[in-house]
This record gives sequence, C-alpha cells and structure tokens, in this order.
Amino acid sequence: MLEKGKISHRQLTVLSLLYTIGTSILIVPSIMSVFSRQDGWIACLVGVVADITIIFIYSALSSRYPKLSFVEYSEKILGKWLGKAVSLFFMSFIFLLSAFLLRVVGNFMTTHIMPNTPIEVTIILFILVVIYAVRLGLETTARAGEIFLPFVIVLFLFLTVFLLPQIKIDRIEPFLEEGFKPVILGAFYYFNLQEQVILLMLVPYSNRPDKARNALLVGTSIGSLIIIVTVLLSTLVLGTEFTQRNMYASYTLAKQISVGNFLQRVEAMLAILWLITIFFKTAVCMYALSLGTAQTLQLKDYRTLTLPFGLLLVFLSLIVYDNIVSFISFTPKVFSLYATIFMVIIPVLLLSIDTLRASLKKEQSS
Repeated sequence: MLEKGKISHRQLTVLSLLYTIGTSILIVPSIMSVFSRQDGWIACLVGVVADITIIFIYSALSSRYPKLSFVEYSEKILGKWLGKAVSLFFMSFIFLLSAFLLRVVGNFMTTHIMPNTPIEVTIILFILVVIYAVRLGLETTARAGEIFLPFVIVLFLFLTVFLLPQIKIDRIEPFLEEGFKPVILGAFYYFNLQEQVILLMLVPYSNRPDKARNALLVGTSIGSLIIIVTVLLSTLVLGTEFTQRNMYASYTLAKQISVGNFLQRVEAMLAILWLITIFFKTAVCMYALSLGTAQTLQLKDYRTLTLPFGLLLVFLSLIVYDNIVSFISFTPKVFSLYATIFMVIIPVLLLSIDTLRASLKKEQSS
C-alpha cells in the first residue's frame, strides 16, 4: 500500500509547516477580526498554545503504535468493527475538509485572479494536480515541499518588510477591550481550523516516527508564527473594520504594497504563496483520505481511490455552501464543533482506553 519510512524527519517538518499555513494565511485574519476584533492576534497565540498541547496528546498516542497510522491503531484499540466505524467517521471528516479546501480555491481564483473562468474549471484543474501528486507518492510530494518552502518563506518576508512603513500601532488598541471571552472564542475557532490530527496519518511513514513529535511541533510553531504575523499586519495596516469586511484580508493587505514603478502587482506574490501552501494541505488531506479508506477496507493500493475521490470532491465542493456569507457563518460556528470531535474527543478517548487497558494488563501479569 505504502512503504514505511518513505519520508525523512525533516520532510515531515516541512509538510507540517506548509499544512499549518494552508488556507489559514488567507482566511484567518478576517475570521479573527470578526470574533476577536483587534485582539485577533492574541486569540491566535492562545490557539497556538492549544495546538501545541494537543500535539503532545497526538504524539503520546502515536508513540504507542509507531508503525501504525491513526486508522490502523483505532482498530487495535477499539476492536475490528468499532475501530472501522470510527475510521470511516474520521474519513468523512477529511472528505468534508477537502471539499472545503477545493471550494476556497475556486472562490478565491474566480473572485480575484480569473473572474471570467467558471469555478468548476478552476476546481477540476486544481484537483487533477493534487491527484497527480498523490499518485506519485508521499516521498515525491515531501521533496517538492522542500523545494517550495524557501520560496514561501522569502515571499512572506518580502511582504512583511514592505508593509512595515504602513503600520499604525494604535489600531490594535485597546487590548482586551471586551475581556477574554472574544479572545477565547477566536482561539477556539483558530485551533479547529488547523486540523493537525490528520498529520497522524503520515507519522508511521516517517523514517523516524519516534521523533514525530518534534517534527509536528516545529512545523506547527513556524507555520503558526507566519499566520500570527499575518493577522497582526492585517489589523495594523488595514484596521479591524476593514479586515472584517474582507474575506481574503491578507490578499487585500498585499495590494497596499507598491515598490516603485517596476513592481505593481505584489498581491500576486501572496496568491502564489497561498496556492503553494493550500496545494500541500489538500495533497496531505487526499493522502490521508485515500490511505485511511484503503486501510479500513483492506485494499491493496490506495492509488485506486484517488480518481473516484477526486470526482466526488469536485461535486461536493460545488454544493458544500452557497456563498461566502454562508461559509463565514458555517465554518467557525458549525464546522469547528464538528472538528472538535476528531481533533480532541476521539484521540483523547483512544489514548485513555489504551492507557487503561495497558495498566489492567500490567496488574493482571503482576
């Protein structure tokens, strides 16, 4: 199905970093401004602490079964049939998330880059590239991530440096104007937009699964730092009200940059940066979806599922929500609660059950 040890510890870090940035660099500034206003960057910090905390839980779980994926050790812990039910439930979550990612790509491209191109064309072209990457294998995608990562970092630093002269510090004041409640609410939404639990499907395919925690922590931390800086810049340059009204606030932010007469369309750089990161996040999700389903159904090769899943995702992405307004309403309020089941409740239950079972066996043997 897929050989163990196909990617290095460094490549797992890179994939974690690009996965963390994903769609967040484009849509998080607006969502944080809606719920936490000028304290959105503080909400992101709290959300990052939650992400790092949950990674310790994930690593504790995966360290018990270093050669198995999340789907495989779910069956080990819960038994064959209950484990398969949980695995398929988990696959439904990844499937829905993948549809959201595709729709965000389609909306952004048809709104800002190619307004005369039907959204269906954009989504189909994008998923075909993702399917091709998934079929080439995890190692190939991870190596591509290593190649593209320097470009992502350089583009981000370029955008940050040239926005510094437009910063107005008073736009993030007053701090905690409405107390901690909006910050905690924003942190909850930020935490659930990261979906780090899906990375557990890649851990056993690292050549150092025992070092997976460090890879996930480093990748998540650096990616989160980039998102926090983007949220902070959106508030400092655009202001809270303007950021709230723009779904793709960071893209609007890039439009504020003009470097002389030779570099006018700087926002295209942000679009490239974002397309790279969302490609890798979608590819990871497609891997997890195909691999997990193949493992649950005991298929020989996950690649046979990539094209059918791709076709289904195109269809679902077109009907998953009606417009941007419904997306903004559904994603934080409904999808976040749904994601909590898979990001927190199920991993904690699996770890608790496995720990309890191990302690009972130890008592019986003694």
